[in-house]
Amino acid sequence: MSEHPFFFTWRAQRDAKPVQLLGGEGAWFETPDGRWLDLGSLIYQMNAGHGRGDIVSAVQAQAGRLCVSLPGAIYPEKTALAERLLGSAPEGFSKVFFTLGGSDANENALKMARLATGRFKTISRYRSYHGATMGAVGLTGDWRRRAVDPVLPGAVHVLEPDWVASSTDELTRIPEVMRREGGIGAVFAEPVVGANGVRIPPAGYFAALREACDEQGALLVADEVLTGFGRTGKMFAIEHFDGVVPDMITLGKAITAGYGTLGAVLVHERVASHFEEETLACGLTHYAHPLGVAAALAALDVYVSERLPERAAALEPLLLAGLASISEHLGDRVLRHRAIGLLGALDLDLTAQQWAKLPEGLAARRVHLHVNPRVGALVLAPPLCITEDELAIGLVKLTEAIEEATS
Repeated sequence: MSEHPFFFTWRAQRDAKPVQLLGGEGAWFETPDGRWLDLGSLIYQMNAGHGRGDIVSAVQAQAGRLCVSLPGAIYPEKTALAERLLGSAPEGFSKVFFTLGGSDANENALKMARLATGRFKTISRYRSYHGATMGAVGLTGDWRRRAVDPVLPGAVHVLEPDWVASSTDELTRIPEVMRREGGIGAVFAEPVVGANGVRIPPAGYFAALREACDEQGALLVADEVLTGFGRTGKMFAIEHFDGVVPDMITLGKAITAGYGTLGAVLVHERVASHFEEETLACGLTHYAHPLGVAAALAALDVYVSERLPERAAALEPLLLAGLASISEHLGDRVLRHRAIGLLGALDLDLTAQQWAKLPEGLAARRVHLHVNPRVGALVLAPPLCITEDELAIGLVKLTEAIEEATS
C-alpha cells in the first residue's frame, strides 16, 4: 500500500512518484532538493506564474469582506467578473454560468446544449480531453474515457485528419458524420488540442464546423479550459481561427491562474435567450464562490496589465526555434515539433522504458524540470511570465533529460 493517506490521480498508486512543493516564484517552484523550472505551468493553470502575492492578497481581502455566498446571491465581485469575462469574449456573448473548474464547465455546457436543443447526441474528437467528471469524460476521446466506459449515451467520437503528421487537404470529418448520424445537439472541440499533443487546426477548420452546426441545428462549444487566458498568444484560442463565434466557451485552469477553484461557461445570446422563459436546470452549491471569483479578477488584472497574451505571442518564435534545435540535435528520436504561443510539443520515438524516465522519472528529476507527457509527446506550457533566458535554459534542460532517458 502507498505510504500516503490520499490517492494520486491517473495512475496505479504504487507507481506514484510525488514531488513535494514548498512554494515558488515566477517560472520556478521550490522542492526540498532545490528549484525546478516549470515548463508545464504545473498542470496548465499557472499562466501568471508562481508566488503571485498580488493574487493572494486579493483572495485574502475577499475573505475578509465576504467569504461564502449563496448560488442565487449577488455581490459586486461576482458581477464584475461576469462583465469582464463577457467583455473578453467575442461579440454576442451575454451570460456566464460559473462552475468549480473545467470539467464541470463542460458538464454544464453539455446540459445547456441538451436543454436548448432538445437533443442528446454530441460529437467530439478521439484526440481530445474534456474533463474527469462522468459527462465530461464521456465527451473525451482518449484513454481516460475508455477506462470507465460506458458513460455518456449519444456521445459520438470522430477521428480527424492528422494535421501534424500528414499534408492531407481534408479539413474535418465532423460535417459528414453529423449528416450521417443525425440529431446532433452539440459539437465540443478544443480550439487547439492541448493535452493530446498540441494539434493546431488548419485555416478553414472552424469555419467548416460552424457551417455544419448551423446547417444541422447544433451548437458549437469551444473548450478553452487549457487554451484560454493567453496560452496561445490570444486571450482565447478560438480568436486565431476564421473569426468563428461559438455558441458556448468553457473555461477553467488559468481563469484564476491556479490561485482559486473556479470555472465558467460563457454563453452566447442565441443560447442564453432560451432560458429567459425555460428553466435552466443547472446549479452548484459553490456557484461563483467569492474566493475563486476574487482570484479570477486578480488574475485578469495580471493578464491585462502585464500583457501576458501578447508576451506568449512574442515568445512563440523562440519556443519554435528551440524545439527545432532540439529536433535537429536529437535526430530520429524526435518525430515532429510545433508550437502556438507558449504551447508546444515534441513527438518522441521512445520505448516504454525510456518514456518512464520522462518527465517524472529520474532524467527530468535530475535536471529539475517539469513538463507534461501526453500520448507520445512532451507538452510544453510554461508560465506566460517566463523570461527569454529562462525559456532557453528550460530547452537546454529538456534536451539533457531526453538524452539521459534515451542513452
